[in-house]
Amino acid sequence: MLKQSQYLIPTLREVPSDAEIASHKLLLRAGLARQLASGIYSYLPLGLRVIQKIQAIVREEMNRAGAQEILMPAMQPAELWEESGRWEAYGPELVRLKDRHERRFALGPTHEEVISSLVRDDVNSYKKLPINLYQIQTKFRDEVRPRFGLIRCREFIMKDAYSFDTSWEGLNKSFEAMFDAYTRIFTRIGLNFRAVEADAGSIGGTGTYEFMALCDIGEDTIAYSTEGTYAANLEKAEVVYKPSDKPKQDVPAMEKIHTPSVRTIEQLQASLGTDSAQIVKSLLYRVDDKLVMALVRGDHELNEVKLKNLFDAVDIRLASDEEIRSLTGAPAGFVGPFGLDPQKVEIVADNYVQDVTDGVAGANEADYHYQHVVPGRDFTVARYADLRNIKEGDDCPRGGGKIAFARGIEVGHVFKLGTKYSKPLGVTFLDENGRSQEMVMGCYGIGISRIAAAVIEQYHDENGIIWPVSIAPFHVHVIPINAKVDEQRLTSERITDALTAAGVEVLYDDRPERAGVKFKDADLIGLPLRITVSDKAQEGLVEVRVRCTGETHEVEIEKLAAFVQEHLAKLGESATTFARSRQE
Repeated sequence: MLKQSQYLIPTLREVPSDAEIASHKLLLRAGLARQLASGIYSYLPLGLRVIQKIQAIVREEMNRAGAQEILMPAMQPAELWEESGRWEAYGPELVRLKDRHERRFALGPTHEEVISSLVRDDVNSYKKLPINLYQIQTKFRDEVRPRFGLIRCREFIMKDAYSFDTSWEGLNKSFEAMFDAYTRIFTRIGLNFRAVEADAGSIGGTGTYEFMALCDIGEDTIAYSTEGTYAANLEKAEVVYKPSDKPKQDVPAMEKIHTPSVRTIEQLQASLGTDSAQIVKSLLYRVDDKLVMALVRGDHELNEVKLKNLFDAVDIRLASDEEIRSLTGAPAGFVGPFGLDPQKVEIVADNYVQDVTDGVAGANEADYHYQHVVPGRDFTVARYADLRNIKEGDDCPRGGGKIAFARGIEVGHVFKLGTKYSKPLGVTFLDENGRSQEMVMGCYGIGISRIAAAVIEQYHDENGIIWPVSIAPFHVHVIPINAKVDEQRLTSERITDALTAAGVEVLYDDRPERAGVKFKDADLIGLPLRITVSDKAQEGLVEVRVRCTGETHEVEIEKLAAFVQEHLAKLGESATTFARSRQE
């Protein structure tokens, strides 16, 4: 019998000052976890039970999909990362260290290199393929700004899987199996989620999808069609270029105008009375080892991921003030695409810059702009491409409908890596004809600890957490009004034993606290059902309260086990139905 008086659940009445969002506040207040350092948490008994239940669902569905569980080291030798080319490219998020012999290692943020090395050494024939290997393990990323509790940590729990096939056709099958497994996992957990097209980022590959738990505090923006099934991360969402049908009129020659201290789009609009769509915004970037000037309209935002992908670059950053002045002679805010040496800088522009017919742009001189600017006449663009963020109200790039936005937390990501790692790391197999071929890889990640936070974001009210049955730390909270009354105490213990014997997980609140304190803690912890044992126990009755609806039922003790099992089944099905309906 699990008695609450003996269980470590250090609930808090006050909201911690550094907790910004509901899941972070409730994570701490309900005694699920405690912060050791920025972005580093200890999981307490309740929190660990939630994590273990999420892991169990993930394991069941991964095994069902044919994957095999392994466990790889967290410490990874630098040589492997140098073979793949990521030791320098991954960036400052990679936690690097040396052992006593000055050998270099990294604490794994991901395991593409390690799994490639493992398969390279132990799988060498087409007869052993396809194979899909996964692990559940702690990962490390030195986030520049850990925030939102478990949503962005420096140390976190992740499931990562890697498939190896003999062909792209085989990879497509493995990818589809993982996509379906992920759909089942998040549906079983009860998340309101959506799979969206995404950029591969530092992992690499193509055919990438993120699984996003929808909620208002999500760090990612999802662009979706109001009529169709299209959905993509803002970084990935395509913008369809439709040339303007407005007639082009003769535009006067370009003219330099004095604009003292006018640097921003808003200031230009106010000063010149110009529509932001007629302003050409010039942004200077260092893309790997070259300077690039990217142009977008004033009413649009540059998408840095699209710019990075245009150049197939590893690193991208805004140019420094010194680099801007050295190239243009002007400070930031007055930069434009005029008179620049193409040997020193490449000018690229978003497709919609072509629609500017009588525009305004920086004159490459402090406190001056040009007006009556016409692209192609007054400056040359090396390449036009889709370089801007999609906007709400834009046409959907696939089919009908307009684009709308939602916010989401990334809880899963699936990639088609192809030969990105197998080629540099020499992951090969012998085919039917004895010829050496590169394996075709897939990569599939799930944020285990992040899921717990995402669930709390979607399932809570002003009183606390409302756990779905699938991952609730316990199913039932048994609370005697007064544990000092023998009838209530003994009845509570009999109920707890009977329910436990029936396969129900029970937390028994035997603490000598006031009923109000117990009820507040019960709502805060948020178990699906609360059974209150009062003086009515003498009549053979208890009260059952459903946490998610607030409904209460008087139930005969003799019928309690059947009633609880029936309601837990209904609650589990309703959470699954909720998740499925929200995806349609």
